[in-house]
Amino acid sequence: MILVTGGSGLLGAVLIETLLAQGKKIKAIYNKTALAGFSSDLIEQVQCDILDVIRLEEVMEGITQVYHCAGLVSFNKKDAGLLYKINVEGTANIVDAAISAGVQKMLHVSSVAALGRIRVNETISESMQWTPETSNSRYGQSKYLGEMEVWRGVAEGLNAVVINPAIILGPGNWNDGSTAIFKSAYNEFPWYTEGSTGFVDVRDVANAAIQLMESDISGEKFVISGHNDTYQNVFNGIADAFNKKRPYKKVTPFLAAVVGKWEALKSLFTGNAPLVTKETAATAMTKALFDNHKLLKFLPGFQYHSLAETIKYSCYALQQKLNNQ
Repeated sequence: MILVTGGSGLLGAVLIETLLAQGKKIKAIYNKTALAGFSSDLIEQVQCDILDVIRLEEVMEGITQVYHCAGLVSFNKKDAGLLYKINVEGTANIVDAAISAGVQKMLHVSSVAALGRIRVNETISESMQWTPETSNSRYGQSKYLGEMEVWRGVAEGLNAVVINPAIILGPGNWNDGSTAIFKSAYNEFPWYTEGSTGFVDVRDVANAAIQLMESDISGEKFVISGHNDTYQNVFNGIADAFNKKRPYKKVTPFLAAVVGKWEALKSLFTGNAPLVTKETAATAMTKALFDNHKLLKFLPGFQYHSLAETIKYSCYALQQKLNNQ
């Protein structure tokens, strides 16, 4: 029996689909809203908050493998405490319950943000760690501290692997997470930056996770990034796939700072989360490059989808969802 946390998210949903296609038996936990779109007899859905230690230990009974995909992604200053609770304490609870239940192996989904993305003229690899100087986000810090809980579990005898995906592209909920990129392009958002980062197909992250789980590899972490590219090129590709107008207004560092301050001020009056924060503005301006060679060394047969194919696949699926609404 395999336990998957965060099954309602982009990666969790594709991971479950892939495991079900392989005939695997899954227990998927959710906090508030049950997972939609899964009707297989091989999946059991269980309500469980990862902050509920007692309930988590009950759910973990009989589990042999754990894919821990659950986590909070937020760059809103107001969510600092919640980031720590979910990404650090929640991960610690998963680790403790896995050890108590005698789980054979755990795969923890972290983020490249945990490696520190602000590095001038340096390619980012698994050997790097988060520091206050190399990170601009509380989110990155929370994912780094979550990793520390996994390594603590490894020291206590848990077999575990950590993956650090770059920006995951796929047809998820485009009102949330990285899929919001597609909504912005569809709505002809006019602004672009000259920043760059790593991008990866959600199917590739799911396949890498499963291959690592099924291997003898333990105590290692892997950057999962298919391609380094600019935000502008990715937005252009998505706009073209949707037959929409490409972004044409360049965001300067000064303008990004002004917009971030304006959004913060506006959120004080509206109570809504700011669309742009100081952290997201700084990230969008950063030119980050990621080294993906370690995964290819450990899994020599692994291949990434091309960025063009990923965009085509994602845009087609999202367009189908729109047409069916």
